[in-house]
Amino acid sequence: MSTAYRTDLTRETSAEGAFVRQRSGFRDWVSVDGSTGYRAEPARYHLYVSLACPWAHRTIIVRKLKGLEHVISLSVVDPLRDERGWRFGTGAGRGGEPDPVAGRAFLSEAYFATDPAFEGRVTTPTLWDRETGRVVSNESADILRMLNTEFDEWGDSSVDLYPLDLRPEIDAVNERVYETVNNGVYRSGFARTQEAYEAAVLPLFATLDELEERLSGQRYLAGERMTEADWRLFVTLVRFDAVYHYHFKCNLRRLTDYPNLSGHTRELFQVPGVAETVNFDHIKRHYYMTHDSVNPTAIVPVGPELDFRAPHGREHLPVNA
Repeated sequence: MSTAYRTDLTRETSAEGAFVRQRSGFRDWVSVDGSTGYRAEPARYHLYVSLACPWAHRTIIVRKLKGLEHVISLSVVDPLRDERGWRFGTGAGRGGEPDPVAGRAFLSEAYFATDPAFEGRVTTPTLWDRETGRVVSNESADILRMLNTEFDEWGDSSVDLYPLDLRPEIDAVNERVYETVNNGVYRSGFARTQEAYEAAVLPLFATLDELEERLSGQRYLAGERMTEADWRLFVTLVRFDAVYHYHFKCNLRRLTDYPNLSGHTRELFQVPGVAETVNFDHIKRHYYMTHDSVNPTAIVPVGPELDFRAPHGREHLPVNA
């Protein structure tokens, strides 16, 4: 029999039954010159991630695209999280890895080492500083930007996912995608009333319809260059049909019903190194087995069959390398 791992989201539920995501508790910054108190250096920082978590997934991808694997170490937590939060594993089987920094049992221990009065839900990604023994940041958007620029001395400086000339466009896309898509699937899935659910799921599909039209005439979300906007959307879309369509009741349409969005997702999946960051075993077990209020039986579906290696068909659209 499957086991449900109880989670508690009551503190993130409004009186109207809507899911209200907590704010990130740590927002410090790693900088090239160290003026922020955290200097960019190789082998100093460690990234804790869940392969199930889309917020962590985008930092895993950027770390790989920037060639920072040898600069910032990384470890994967167990996909099965309960009220104690993300836990470390033994490295055996299908679970998580041991904590290589301090041998902790739970990621929460790193949070309490940084702030003994910390209250809230422990999240991934979490960027840890070995030198000060503190969490630098658990805000994925900030970590993305740090990885993109602050470690270029040791990474691939030719990869710039937040180019200066496209920043206004990227910011506008990110804002809409975060509110209605990235967070919209959660607001749909964790809604406790019909009204809260519909207030989330209808804008979600309205945005997907707009993005489908947008991608009909351009290769990427900000034009002819692949940017962080594409990757921030990708991590939600790659999970859409396997998890959000069924588990979170985002079932007005499937990703496969959107030719341009699904092609865009396949193109990004096929970027060298990205496919190995997508772990559907961790993704499906985490969602279906840990959200007991959504799926109390904790039964993990065997489908759907998805082929992200199929031709993406977007070669006819121009690219500005």
